[in-house]
Amino acid sequence: MDPEPMRLAIHSLGLLRDGEEAVLTPLTGGIASDIWKVDLPCETVCIKRALHRLKVKADWFVPIERNLYEWLYYEIADRAAPGSAPRLIARDTEAYLFVMEYLEPAEYPLWKNQLRDGVTDAQFAAEVGRRLATIHSYTAARPEVGEQFPTDAIFYASRMESYLEAIARRYPDLEPYIVPLIHATMHTKHALVHGDVSPKNILNGPRGPVLLDPECAFYGDPAFDLAFCLNHLMLKCLWTPAAREGFFALFRALKDSYLSLVDWEPPDGLEARTARLLPGLFLARIDGKSPVEYITSDEDKETVRRTARRLLLHPVPRLREVADTWWQELGG
Repeated sequence: MDPEPMRLAIHSLGLLRDGEEAVLTPLTGGIASDIWKVDLPCETVCIKRALHRLKVKADWFVPIERNLYEWLYYEIADRAAPGSAPRLIARDTEAYLFVMEYLEPAEYPLWKNQLRDGVTDAQFAAEVGRRLATIHSYTAARPEVGEQFPTDAIFYASRMESYLEAIARRYPDLEPYIVPLIHATMHTKHALVHGDVSPKNILNGPRGPVLLDPECAFYGDPAFDLAFCLNHLMLKCLWTPAAREGFFALFRALKDSYLSLVDWEPPDGLEARTARLLPGLFLARIDGKSPVEYITSDEDKETVRRTARRLLLHPVPRLREVADTWWQELGG
């Protein structure tokens, strides 16, 4: 990546004066944006610019305007749950980039890396659930928030088309079961949805979880966020098998803490939508446009496919039943 456009942006935003130097280091791990660590004379920041074509094998194009709504999500999330978003510094709305604080990995370790290493802190998982539910509750039944996020098309391209539509095309026999999931997700308008609540986007900070990269935020069904995160905890059982029991404990802790704070609708209804959606996302992370990189063996992929197919064909209303089905498939 060429650092010069980012250097010019930092200068134009007034963060770098004439004659001053900045050291730019590209940050890896993301597929949707160019992200750089910038060491300025007085502080270290992070600059992020949205990409139109995502960095995956499949052709996957998403509107770059999502960068504007990522900034807006951070503002709202931090009001709802202080500390849940990074501090914002400056932005260029015409270039679709912004600058935020840089959070040092030593102080803000990535949750995904901790899970890879078998660290299963149920208290932290519960706090993720609480923060997510707090943001959903804060924005629920607030049409003025929905009006700030005319982003259905961005969310659809980022999540429905690339995940659920992709597997419906690959498995035509499952299409009658997947299309209703898409319809329900897009037409249930309850709260502000992050859209990418994954351990790779959650930092374990000293004041609790920090939620990153809400690039496809939209006003819709909060069940999507819950299902998206729980899905990753299930998949991690194949990445770090020795910590399998711990991952199931994280699943329970996050689920229970989240559902205990649902006050904008009957919790049972939200849980049922989550339980129906989760197997679709489960299958999508194997056969959609963005498969997880750590499940590589054919045997493991087939294990996910069998479980997802079973739950899509025979939906269950409770997340405990989803977890029990996965546990049984793993031989637990």
